[in-house]
Amino acid sequence: MQYTRSKNMRKQNHHHMLVDHPSIRILHAVGGMNRAGTETWLMHILRNIDRDRFQMDFLVHTDQPCAYDEEIRALGSKIIPCLDRSKPWLYSRNLKRILREYGPYDIVHSHVHHFSGYILWLAKQVGVPIRIAHSHNDTFEVDAHASFLRRVYTTLMKGFIQGSATTGLAASRVAALALFGDDWENNPRWQVLYCGIDLTPFKTPVDGLVLRQELGIPEDAFVIGHVGRFEEQKNHLFILEIAVSVVQKEPRMRLLLIGDGILRPMIEEKVKQMGLTPYVVFAGLRSDVPQLMQSVMDVFLLPSFHEGLPVVGIEAQSAGLPFILSDVITEELDRGLPLIRRISLSQSALQWSVFILNTRQSQLNISKPEMLKIIEHSPFNIQNSLTNLVNFYQQKLWGLTQVINEGNSK
Repeated sequence: MQYTRSKNMRKQNHHHMLVDHPSIRILHAVGGMNRAGTETWLMHILRNIDRDRFQMDFLVHTDQPCAYDEEIRALGSKIIPCLDRSKPWLYSRNLKRILREYGPYDIVHSHVHHFSGYILWLAKQVGVPIRIAHSHNDTFEVDAHASFLRRVYTTLMKGFIQGSATTGLAASRVAALALFGDDWENNPRWQVLYCGIDLTPFKTPVDGLVLRQELGIPEDAFVIGHVGRFEEQKNHLFILEIAVSVVQKEPRMRLLLIGDGILRPMIEEKVKQMGLTPYVVFAGLRSDVPQLMQSVMDVFLLPSFHEGLPVVGIEAQSAGLPFILSDVITEELDRGLPLIRRISLSQSALQWSVFILNTRQSQLNISKPEMLKIIEHSPFNIQNSLTNLVNFYQQKLWGLTQVINEGNSK
């Protein structure tokens, strides 16, 4: 089937689709399906969604294998590379060919922040009826201080989003502000939808000693954990400065860094220069983050410069882990548990280290099962997040059929 069919055929097809068509076809646009917050949430959705009713495929901007590719294919979804992002004319040709060859898609759901504007503009040209821009990050400050050319690009892309997205989602209020503008709350096109996690791994007991041995971490070590891509946003250099301060007071400290990324070689070199080699464990990409949080880490550290709403923050709370984070991270992350301590990035590494070391003396008046129950009843439980997303899709498709039916009756 081609997108070039007549408008009436398109309308009939969508009416037919909602009545008895076996699946709603969704194309998610992402950089690559590696282990990161947005991608992990999409995997939770794919595993839990009714795959007879919803067919999810993934448009990626890489031809390199990614961590989730194999599982995605095993679950009946496609990984479709669309390359040449830096060459708009070539990318345009590639994307339009993909939409015609693999489509027709009922929904294009784009997760690549500003570049979503270009993707949705092209999807609109090809006739995809529902086009979703999804903001997962708070880039407001970064955008405000960007170079002239970068500001031209972001302004152009935001214009494309305003003109081509039929609707938009955001991981938090600050993420909505970053992509949809100051007035987003007054526009019914834009709304917040929280990304949830699968809580099952947090209900299973874990042998922490085995995991510590595997990672070369002593049984009596005080472990500071961090999960995040090695990118400037995550502030790894400051994490190392904090580790230096902690180790001076607590020589049994170990810093467990989970993740990968472009800055990892630089951070590894910095660890050597700072004399931290015996104290830092680079664990790479891991599929057992919930288990590591529950049984290996003693405190979780997230001094990011900016975030949309970090999924790892929900995971840390689900594990009942004391959690030190920068005060620029949205308060929507806070589930009211006595775990979180926010500190300004203007405070010194020494001051951060004091808060971290103080977590060892903290007595919580709530058990881990009680904390997990609070997350279970929040929008951050994958079942609640999935229900909200499915309702959102159905609402948009239902609105489309109403418009089509009104058009047919005229």
